[in-house]
Amino acid sequence: MPALRAVPAAGTIPWRVVDGELQVLLVHRPRYDDWSWAKGKLDPGEEAAVAAARETHEESALTVRLGRPLPEARYQIFDRDHTYATKEVSYWAATVTDATGTLVNEIDEIAWLGPTEAHNRLDYARDQDQLLALVAMHRAGELDTWPLIIVRHATALPRSKWAQKDWLRPLDARGRARAQALVPLLAAYGPLRVVSSSSTRCRDTLAPYARATATQVKLREALTEEKFEKAPKKAIALVDKEIRRGKPAAICTHRPLLPALLERLRDHGATPDVRAMYNEAAANGMEKGELIVAHVSGTGPAARIVAAERYAP
Repeated sequence: MPALRAVPAAGTIPWRVVDGELQVLLVHRPRYDDWSWAKGKLDPGEEAAVAAARETHEESALTVRLGRPLPEARYQIFDRDHTYATKEVSYWAATVTDATGTLVNEIDEIAWLGPTEAHNRLDYARDQDQLLALVAMHRAGELDTWPLIIVRHATALPRSKWAQKDWLRPLDARGRARAQALVPLLAAYGPLRVVSSSSTRCRDTLAPYARATATQVKLREALTEEKFEKAPKKAIALVDKEIRRGKPAAICTHRPLLPALLERLRDHGATPDVRAMYNEAAANGMEKGELIVAHVSGTGPAARIVAAERYAP
């Protein structure tokens, strides 16, 4: 029997703590009269993380910042084309950043519930896996995280075709397209600080996101290739400063700096899988326009990266 067609989807479990008690958000669909998580199918070419944030806003009127990934759900459906398929839903824990808006898109009610009440109200057993994982993260003190995103600049004009100083070398057409594509992906994780090498190709990789979110790109000479060659410790100190600050941030830099910066982050890895991801990226490099999202619990020397995700072009 041939494998069933996969239908990718994505969603979130928004969470909050009220009077010391954890609460999660469920949505009600009148068409099915069921309670479940906010989720929906990916648009063509859409990243799952982008779809998760978009669908959550469409179904709950809440803007969220994605946190740690949660267990996926896989189950069979009878699709609109009257064939069976396997729905594959990626989930993230999420923090609400804006609660303005009205309910749309087939949802008539939302409810913030404690874990026990949410467990009892969910209509599908498959939705319990995400709830149990989220509660376990909360009990371990590893649910409340902030993202620290490392970005390698997108493709630029080759050095052989550029006669001016190298730090002025701009993105090429493919690089500009990747910079635009990064806007919704970065927005799903909501960095509030945008920090870049002062080189044009790095600045312009993050500029579209900065414009879309009215955020200033903070240019740092320490993240340039030229400065790193003379004073490598300054780039590492900059990453340490962001970890002490503990605010959602994206940092864009160049290939020669990546091993040192990624190894620094590896030292904060809380699990073998996280440390292995950073080791692999440090050893084999990141593609141009690739980003790695670290989900950081805590700040300063005690900060621990409890999960990490990679997004290549």
